[in-house]
Amino acid sequence: MIPAIDIRGLNLSYGKRTILHDVSFSVREGEFFIVIGPNGSGKSSLVKAISGAVRAGTGGIEIFGRPLRDHSRKALARLVAAVPQTQPADVPFTAAEVVLMGRSPHLGLLGVESAEDVRIAEAAMSFTGVTAFGLRKLDRLSTGERQRVLIARAVCQQPRVIVLDEPTASLDLAHQINIMELMEKLRKQNGTTVVMVSHDLNLAAMYADRLLLLKEGRIVSLGSPTEVLTYQVLEETYGCVLLVDDNPVKAAPRITLVPSAVSS
Repeated sequence: MIPAIDIRGLNLSYGKRTILHDVSFSVREGEFFIVIGPNGSGKSSLVKAISGAVRAGTGGIEIFGRPLRDHSRKALARLVAAVPQTQPADVPFTAAEVVLMGRSPHLGLLGVESAEDVRIAEAAMSFTGVTAFGLRKLDRLSTGERQRVLIARAVCQQPRVIVLDEPTASLDLAHQINIMELMEKLRKQNGTTVVMVSHDLNLAAMYADRLLLLKEGRIVSLGSPTEVLTYQVLEETYGCVLLVDDNPVKAAPRITLVPSAVSS
């Protein structure tokens, strides 16, 4: 089976600084794939490269068997939807208008939405639970509500792959679990491939089919949460003392930071 994403020997630099070094991996269609690692490890740059937001220096990225560079911007947007970490709160549009923007890759030359486009946008809003505040401007929404609107816009694109850059950052616990459940629902009901960057190792452990652990732009480990989230690997990668045991509510590792006063 052709993977949804296939990356071979990817190198990415900003000026003289190399961000990603010879990165190679693939993501299966319908997989929940989460990228983890310390700050500055290249996680955000990697998902930006997958979505076409930044151009790789050398190496190749294929989306469903076709080189990313061979896709037009509009064709790529029909396949891959990107959800940024934040959205400016002063965008002068309502939530419903922002969601409907997700139909732009599917519109004709005149760029006019049809009744079917509106129906799809409404369905995306219902799916993500944002219908109730569809007529409110983004600056009237909480951080969690804005993030769900961005996800609704991505769902409205009807992509085969959705990439998210730390979608749970700065959210409270209830909104964090809501976002993760939305992604799991999208994957199970629509067969959408989900690629996410996360700093939360415990959320990643509970939801990911596979994890990619990066450090300083290089792959440290790739595999299931049980394979990747060992205390030896994590302590070496993050440079702190950690306890890894079994999550009491789900078959997954649980990671606990150990304060220096305790570890000593």
